Amino acid sequence: MAFTHIMMMNVIFCFITLCHLVINPAHSLPLCTDSRAPLPPKTPLAFCKYNGSSCCDSIEDLNIKKQFESMSVSQPACASILKSILCSKCGPFSAELFTIKSVTRQVPVLCNSTDSSNSGKSYCETVWDTCQNVSITNSPLLQAQTSTPSNKTTKLTDIYQSRSDFCNVIGGPPSQDSVCFNGQKANLNVTTNSTKSSPGSICLEKIANGSYLDMVPHTDGSNRAFFSNQKGQIWLATIPEIGSGRELQLDESNPFLDLTDEVHFDTQFGLMSIALHPNFAQNGRFFASFNCDKSTSSSCAGRCACNSDVNCDPSKLSPDSAAQPCQYQTVVAEYTVNGTSSSRASVIPTASPVEVRRIFTMGLPFTTHHGGQILFGPNDGYLYLMMGDGGAGDPYNFAQNKNSLLGKIMRFDVDNTPSEADITRLGLWGNYTIPSDNPYTEDKDLLPEIWALGLSNPWRCSFDSERPSYFMCADVGQNVYEEVDTITKGGNYGWRVYEGPNVYVPDQSPGGNTSAASINPIFPVMGYKHSDVNKNEGSASIAGGFFYRSATDPCLYGSYLYGDLYAHNIWAGVETPENSGNFTTSGISFGCAKDSPVPCTLVPGSELPALGYLFSFAQDNNKDIHLLTSSGVYRIVPPSRCGYTCALESITPGSTVGPGSPPPSSATMLNNSYKSLVLFFLLSLGFSY
Repeated sequence: MAFTHIMMMNVIFCFITLCHLVINPAHSLPLCTDSRAPLPPKTPLAFCKYNGSSCCDSIEDLNIKKQFESMSVSQPACASILKSILCSKCGPFSAELFTIKSVTRQVPVLCNSTDSSNSGKSYCETVWDTCQNVSITNSPLLQAQTSTPSNKTTKLTDIYQSRSDFCNVIGGPPSQDSVCFNGQKANLNVTTNSTKSSPGSICLEKIANGSYLDMVPHTDGSNRAFFSNQKGQIWLATIPEIGSGRELQLDESNPFLDLTDEVHFDTQFGLMSIALHPNFAQNGRFFASFNCDKSTSSSCAGRCACNSDVNCDPSKLSPDSAAQPCQYQTVVAEYTVNGTSSSRASVIPTASPVEVRRIFTMGLPFTTHHGGQILFGPNDGYLYLMMGDGGAGDPYNFAQNKNSLLGKIMRFDVDNTPSEADITRLGLWGNYTIPSDNPYTEDKDLLPEIWALGLSNPWRCSFDSERPSYFMCADVGQNVYEEVDTITKGGNYGWRVYEGPNVYVPDQSPGGNTSAASINPIFPVMGYKHSDVNKNEGSASIAGGFFYRSATDPCLYGSYLYGDLYAHNIWAGVETPENSGNFTTSGISFGCAKDSPVPCTLVPGSELPALGYLFSFAQDNNKDIHLLTSSGVYRIVPPSRCGYTCALESITPGSTVGPGSPPPSSATMLNNSYKSLVLFFLLSLGFSY
């Protein structure tokens, strides 16, 4: 009997399929179980009638209806509960409700904490009391987990001995901090004083005069970081502690890696990005993304992005400048560090200029808009490559063409080498394999490399260090609008049907057009109009940044920073409310500390530091944010260094700012037991400066 009960406790069927696990609330923003963003369905859902964004389309809605009908539940109250449980998968927070430690289930965690609106019972207890003796048939997970015939009638009491027995397994213990389902559409826990106000000013110090395009911290957790310039040189530097008065320690005469012989350097070309393998400290694997010129480099020989697959004939493209189509190419290459892992950790290493592996090569149809940033995903370990549409205005509509890699974010597995058969079968553009969960497995029209599409020229993307599901990319606009997008699996970000939130009408379209009705675009969460910036060069071009997660400026904590390449404009985006995916933005002023290690040159007639061009933002291992500009390297320092007031600065000397884990998520939390740190509580009360 005891053995039988143990086996039955492990049986999982239809709406009671949960092991004794709870969700780690780390997804935060609205996400579906397949990591996609919820979108308004093109056809209203007939069975699971969710208004607004949903994780279901009409086909999934119909499948849920069929699943429900196959259960043959005759008791109306129980049937209503079971329908709401099945339909919760369509809610915009289904990833929070249905995913436990990367395992997706068929039903959500049921709330097992007391609900004052339900006669003092938890929702899980209500489910038990209503359905415990109701016959349910044809459970799909009963087929998968047991040898019981699929059409066998089953009751809760056949599997669980008591209500507490059921809820301890299905709902999770109420002492755990977890998202759960309470019978209603999952909504944000919005409470009074729950929003953080935007910061007013930031203080900068200048730590170097050199001009660098990219910076990535060493993976060993030290204060070392790699800096690269557009010409093709890379250095390993030591970042000084804040308040030390020291400058960046970087020996210009001793680069870590010099690729100037391979890199084609011009206004729109060069070494665009660098990335360290997640295990770089152990394996020394180093990656660079750059442009080459096939007329001067024998190794610059990739397939042209303009080809028959995308109905584009390179011979018919009018050359811009002196370049012929695909003379210039985008390259991602792998190098290795000389020496052992111990020497790499203790001394300044060098890298061999000879490639270990050519990961990716693609010829460019024009000389603009080719992005080029690379970075590794913090959770999946895959390499992401951000690629622009290949030319201003995207006349060939590459960004919406699913057979083109232009205007896309790509995702590669660089830890495995493809077979010749895979290269041929999948038509790979280089030496990588395809992650098994790339969206082409669900959208057969997509090239397998594609993770997201519909981008103009993504310039600087980042993962939030506290909430990795927040994958933020700035996308350069055309004539009117610069945008910041939250990137999700398979997301279409609208270009060139839309420029930001506005319909875009191309000047020319030899490659055809895409109708607005044929796509389901994800609109930007932040951005600005060209008319709203202080123009320096008569133009505007966005540079994406990071969520600020450092203890240095506690009033900036949790804000997403971004700026404009040409203008003296920096913005802070504040998510309101937390974890909603909804942002409010404001411009923030900035000054230079009087005791800056390298004196700041000021804009004539003002106290504003003369940044020149803002190339990139960067984040070090202390989560401090740096600005890489044409006039030097700047770092955000405590606001008091510039005479600014932050109500939180005095109470957090040397401490870690913000919660140890993300704040309570959007759906109902078990037992309301999620604990916030004091600082985060103060931030939520709206302290600012």
